[in-house]
Amino acid sequence: MKNTFHLNFSTADHLGIGLFKYNLYPREKFIVTNSTLPQMLGHSSPADFKKTKLNDLFFDPKDWEEFSQILRKSGKVIFFEALFKNKENNPLWVAITASKITLKNESECLEGIIENISGHKAVEEKLAIEKDFLRGLLDNMPDAVYFKDRNNRIVKVNKYYAQGVGLRPEEIIGKSDFDFFPQEQAKRMFDDDNKILETGIPIVGKIERTLLPDGRWNQVITTKIPMYEKSGKIIGTMGITRDMTAYANTERERLEMLVNALRVVGKTLEMRDPYTFSHMRRVAKIAGNIAGQLGWDENRLLGLKLSAELHDLGKMSVPLEILNKPGKLSELEYRFIQEHVAKCYDIVKDIQFPFPFAETIYQHHELLDGSGYPRRLKADQIILEARILTISDVLEAMTHHRPYRQAVGVEAAGRELTEGRGVKYDSKIVDIVFALIAENGGKAFWMNGT
Repeated sequence: MKNTFHLNFSTADHLGIGLFKYNLYPREKFIVTNSTLPQMLGHSSPADFKKTKLNDLFFDPKDWEEFSQILRKSGKVIFFEALFKNKENNPLWVAITASKITLKNESECLEGIIENISGHKAVEEKLAIEKDFLRGLLDNMPDAVYFKDRNNRIVKVNKYYAQGVGLRPEEIIGKSDFDFFPQEQAKRMFDDDNKILETGIPIVGKIERTLLPDGRWNQVITTKIPMYEKSGKIIGTMGITRDMTAYANTERERLEMLVNALRVVGKTLEMRDPYTFSHMRRVAKIAGNIAGQLGWDENRLLGLKLSAELHDLGKMSVPLEILNKPGKLSELEYRFIQEHVAKCYDIVKDIQFPFPFAETIYQHHELLDGSGYPRRLKADQIILEARILTISDVLEAMTHHRPYRQAVGVEAAGRELTEGRGVKYDSKIVDIVFALIAENGGKAFWMNGT
């Protein structure tokens, strides 16, 4: 037995673990320890250390009381963490694992191990500080921050997110976007999350409108990234959503001011040349109907309609005697009229819009085969907005009276588009126009209400 006992103590010394046997009754004292335990607590020898009582080693008497209570109740204590005092009364974090045994002479003693966990506690404390810092950072961010698992269920949120949905963080955990947002909106969010989980590609700066639980709509910008475990496997997503409603409203007001200012300029053209002004209004109606079939969003649709409403603004520089001249124009006069495109572009090119306003106007006489003007652009060089405006312009011009000719009608306009389909004019847009005309009983839908 002695050899076995000695071997265990010796092994523990190599591991840096303190072993002890401590008499509890009738007289408290350390019976035996290995050499590591006294060294751990700053004592010069086991003999010196044995003069110490176990309860005196506890830095906080409450820890001793809790330790003793557990021991009385179950007869053993497993990895009980406590602050001990070394010989100089400095604190040292230890973990005690011990069992109470009764000897043949009916005395009670405690056998166990004591481990120095100061290093572990230092790391734990550092992690706790970092965790508190991260929590403080997240909770003080003016953005909604949220973490989801692979099933797109929320596992963690910050305070801003919780305030946004009007719940406590613990009430949100385990739920999904379907619990907080309308079905269609939640489905889009769900699809975005799945795309990230499948591809690992983040979604950065997505602008969207969301309906809050209190019935308010807001505009937000969202970034979502994949979350990885150590092996590199994607285990979920993290999202940051910023409320841009106030900014968006300011931008909307600014945009409305610019639009209204430009429409005032358009009104001056109406006073000078009512025909051209009416032409632009009807072109805008055609273009708006086409874009509606394409499912464009509000901003893009506004950009197209505004471009259409003002696309001939440059004709203010053309003398009325040329604009309203009956009969055929001379080559010089025709070239003079063509300059209205570049002149209009020069007027509006420096105005900042969230859509290609100036470029749409600049390209509205370009044709897919390069036979248009002023830059003879071809095919993909011509933006979709301009392709729509070109066809809308042709339709309106051919179905309304001009000073140099009578209106040729919807059928003739249809023949022009059919002949030019895929050559001069975008095939898809031409097909949409024919479908709209058919829905209107074969009549010009842009004349309704004008």
